[in-house]
Amino acid sequence: MTQINIYPSTPEDSEYVRQQLIAYNAAHVSEELRHRYEELNFNIKNETGEIVAGVLTTLCWNWLEVDILWVNSEQRHRGYGSRLLLEVERIAREKSCDFVMLNTFSYQAPEFYKKHGYQLITTIDNAPTGHSHHYFKKDLT
Repeated sequence: MTQINIYPSTPEDSEYVRQQLIAYNAAHVSEELRHRYEELNFNIKNETGEIVAGVLTTLCWNWLEVDILWVNSEQRHRGYGSRLLLEVERIAREKSCDFVMLNTFSYQAPEFYKKHGYQLITTIDNAPTGHSHHYFKKDLT
């Protein structure tokens, strides 16, 4: 049997692997969706220009994924998270996305997302230890 060697990746190696998977995936996705990838990020600033809330998202093919939604702990319960989430959903609809998906931890905001109509897809327990990792989806069509 031939010996298989594993090497640490350089940034260039990692980019090569990423591009190979992108090319493979593109061959299995319609031409219409193939090049639909876009980062859409927004924030809310206070009167002094300091960011007090923000959302980082990725539009990929026919969905929009919320990567990070954060609100400064001193600014919570003022509607900032809701406002950002509604903006994400508005843009997703505008860009003809079928759904929005996201993940959150048990100590973060699962109830917040449920309140906004997100359906729990799955939960991974003990991730991290003593907590749970929740995955949510909201259909837009």
